Amino acid sequence: MTLNLENEQNHELPSDCEETARQVIRQVLASENCPYEAEVNLTFVDNDEIHRLNREFRQIDRATDVLSFPMTDWESPANYSCLEDDETAAGSFNPETGELLLGDIVISVERANEQAKEYGHSLKREISFLIAHSMLHLLGYDHMVPEEAAVMEQKQEAILQALGITRDPEVRS
Repeated sequence: MTLNLENEQNHELPSDCEETARQVIRQVLASENCPYEAEVNLTFVDNDEIHRLNREFRQIDRATDVLSFPMTDWESPANYSCLEDDETAAGSFNPETGELLLGDIVISVERANEQAKEYGHSLKREISFLIAHSMLHLLGYDHMVPEEAAVMEQKQEAILQALGITRDPEVRS
């Protein structure tokens, strides 16, 4: 698995942020039975930058916590059979490594900090949640209707529980 991580903001990240991101991504891929090695781009930004991206790509004029930019048009979530189609597969794999190009995750660390305080848990937990959430989007999941939202919520919680990343307010990393 390749993680391309960029930190384009000035807020402090948890000391083990990159390793935690790798663990969360691997756990999502395992829980979704991904048969491929994968490549993910993760960028940390501030509220101004995520606001700009949200306005540009979603026409929503406000900051948000995380944006997901999937590379594959999934027929159904984590249904890898669509990658057997030559047209879909052509742009879905890195020609140099053979890895599945899942897409980009952009997280506002500023917003993640605010939410961690609001929910009473660590920044590590909030960033882990946002990565798990976004990874599910990269695999074709959505939460536009209550049934889809319930599926995503259950999957996110199971992923974080499997890694022991809880809402424990005593862990402030």
